[in-house]
Amino acid sequence: MSVLLFVALSGYLLASMLKQPSVVGQILAGILIGPSLIGLITYTEFVQSLGHLGAAILLFTIGLEFKVKDLLQLRYAVIGLFGVLIPWLSGFGLALLFDFEPGRASLIGVALSATSIAITADVLRELGKLDSAAARAIIGAAVIDDVLALLALSISIQAGSGETSLPDIGLMLVKAVVFLSAGIFLSQRYLRHWISKLDNTLFAQRYKEAVFVLAMMLAFAYAIAAELMGLSAIVGAFIAGVSLEGVHLKHSRNFHEGADYLRIVFGAIFFVSLGILVDMSMFTSDMIVFLFALTTVAILSKVIGCGIPARLMGMNNRDSIAVGVGMAPRGEIAMVVALLALNSGAIEQAAYIAMVLMSLLTAIFAPLVLRNWVFNKRPSH
Repeated sequence: MSVLLFVALSGYLLASMLKQPSVVGQILAGILIGPSLIGLITYTEFVQSLGHLGAAILLFTIGLEFKVKDLLQLRYAVIGLFGVLIPWLSGFGLALLFDFEPGRASLIGVALSATSIAITADVLRELGKLDSAAARAIIGAAVIDDVLALLALSISIQAGSGETSLPDIGLMLVKAVVFLSAGIFLSQRYLRHWISKLDNTLFAQRYKEAVFVLAMMLAFAYAIAAELMGLSAIVGAFIAGVSLEGVHLKHSRNFHEGADYLRIVFGAIFFVSLGILVDMSMFTSDMIVFLFALTTVAILSKVIGCGIPARLMGMNNRDSIAVGVGMAPRGEIAMVVALLALNSGAIEQAAYIAMVLMSLLTAIFAPLVLRNWVFNKRPSH
């Protein structure tokens, strides 16, 4: 754990010194200490758990920057829908071309469908672009994207086992809507009021960290609730952050600052864990063409599938490109799909590594393009 923390924070500082997105340095640091090179750390359940914790904390802090109304716009739903449908169909078709069976091809399509909110959101935060129209479109669409991708995963698993059930699919969709609606309503109606009330008590004035502790409790409570509802814990943490946006404190310490310090530490572990997951020794030369094709399709399907709808919904050229590029990184769900497919025997080890490397390459691609090209130009219309 000490090695993991040291390397994660070293990658953060080194990338920052080189004026590059910290996520790139952290992922490369993970490859360095992982089984691909030095072999100090392997992707154990312990590393996986710390990585998931980091992703949840990261999304909570990102959520604190967004208002509820920013997530309830029709254009975000449209972008999110096409951002799942186009990559899913593209990945499915590509896998068929490489002689994968339809059930396996469907899982590869799902791996291409889900955006890693954590990666793009952290890059936008670093660039100071979280308040931009493109950032809000990316985050709003990515939340919808994540829910739809989990639904697509459920459909693919059932289709692969021959147990596709429309009632089950409908139930999962209903649970997602219920969680998002109830979570936001509960916080807006009660939780924000309780936090403000606590801030005015003598207890909070004496223990100034009390509100911060309560805020983090809510983040993890929402994460737990999301998991129990069949969603990703990071979606729950994000909704918790959105729910607490704009809470003003008079006596307590700013919980935004405390959460941000946690993000620096545990968010770094999340990104390093993505690099540790790669084991290049298991990758065969026969899979190079598949990896190249998979990565190309993964990037283009998001740039086209999200960028064009964004342009048609009234965004300017630069912001539309930013949305397409910002939706390109794959992460948590792609990793889950890859592990599921490998463990079930649906794909071989080489194909699994190709899916992991695709996730890594898209995770590196988006930060570099967003920072060094998209947001380094004047807006165009």
